[in-house]
Amino acid sequence: MLPTANIGPYTLPNPLIVAPMAGVTDRPFRLLCRRMGAGLAVSEMVIADSKLWHTRKSQTRMNHQGEPEPRSVQIAGGDPDMLANAARLNAEFGAQIIDINMGCPAKKVCNKAAGSALMKDETLVREILEAVVAAVDIPVTLKMRTGWDREHRNAPLIARMAEDAGIQALAIHGRTRADAYKGEAEYDTIAEVKSRVGIPVFANGDITSPEQARHVLNHTGADGLLIGRGAQGRPWIFREILHFLETGRHLPEPPVDEVEQVLSEHLDALHQFYGETMGVRIARKHVGWYLQSHDEDKRFRKRFNAIDCALEQKDSIQQYFAGLRNGEVFAA
Repeated sequence: MLPTANIGPYTLPNPLIVAPMAGVTDRPFRLLCRRMGAGLAVSEMVIADSKLWHTRKSQTRMNHQGEPEPRSVQIAGGDPDMLANAARLNAEFGAQIIDINMGCPAKKVCNKAAGSALMKDETLVREILEAVVAAVDIPVTLKMRTGWDREHRNAPLIARMAEDAGIQALAIHGRTRADAYKGEAEYDTIAEVKSRVGIPVFANGDITSPEQARHVLNHTGADGLLIGRGAQGRPWIFREILHFLETGRHLPEPPVDEVEQVLSEHLDALHQFYGETMGVRIARKHVGWYLQSHDEDKRFRKRFNAIDCALEQKDSIQQYFAGLRNGEVFAA
C-alpha cells in the first residue's frame, strides 16, 4: 500500500519525487521523469541573488513551461532577506512550491554559507525559514541532511524548528554535510525526524532499487522518497518502484526499443531546450549514464563525446542500438 503524499494543499499522484540535482534536473529531465511515473520533480537550485538571474544558466533553470502541477522550485543562499525575495519572485513566475536548499554538500555552495553549511548555524536557519515562509502564500519545503557531521546530527532539532516556522514538508538525505556522497546513507536519523514532527517527511539517499525503496519506507516511516542519482540514466526507476510497492513484483527491464526511444526523445528535448551547442554538450553526460552498465569499456562514449553536432549524436545512438539488436543484450 503506497502512502499518500501531501505538500500543503497538493496531493501528489504518488510519493516518489525527483530530487533536485544541479546540472541534471532541468526541464527536459523533469518532464521525462514525470512521464515515467514520478509524482513530483523539483527544479535545479536557483541562486537567491536575483541580480544574477540574467544569465543563461539561471534563465533555463527557471523555465517551467508545460510542466504539470505542482511546480516546485528550489532556491539556495544564505541571506534571509535575499531568499525571501527569491521566493516571492519565483512564486510570481509560476512556482507553486518553494524548496529551500540546506542539503547540497558542494564546496562551492557551502563556502558561500549556503546549502548544508547552513545547518551549522541554527540561529540563521530559523531566520531563513521564518523569512521565506512569511514571504509567500504557497507551501515552503526544506531539504537538508542529517547534520553537519556525524558528531552533530541536528536534523531532528532543525525539523522541529522548521515545523514551528510553517514549513510544509521536509526532505532529508541520509548523510551529513561532511560525508558528502561517501559511504552509505543511514536512515535512523530520518526515522527519528519522522517521529518528532507532524509534517510530511521524505527520505533521500541511495535509493537505487525497488527493494531499497521499500526498505527505506519501512525503516523510516517516511511519507515518500526523493530519488536523485538512482534516476540518472534510469528514468523508468519510478515506475519500477511504484509497481513493486503496489504488487511486490518486479517489472521486466525495459526492452531495447523502448530504451532507444526514451534516450532519443531525451536527446531531442535537450537539443531543443538548450540549442544545439549547449544541448550537445549536456547530452553527453546523460548518454553516459544511460549506457554506463553496458558500455563498460567506454569505447562508445569516448566516440560519442567527440561529436559536436546534434544530428550526428542522434545518428550515433541509432547505430549503437542497431548493434545491440544484432545479438547483444542491453543491460541498463
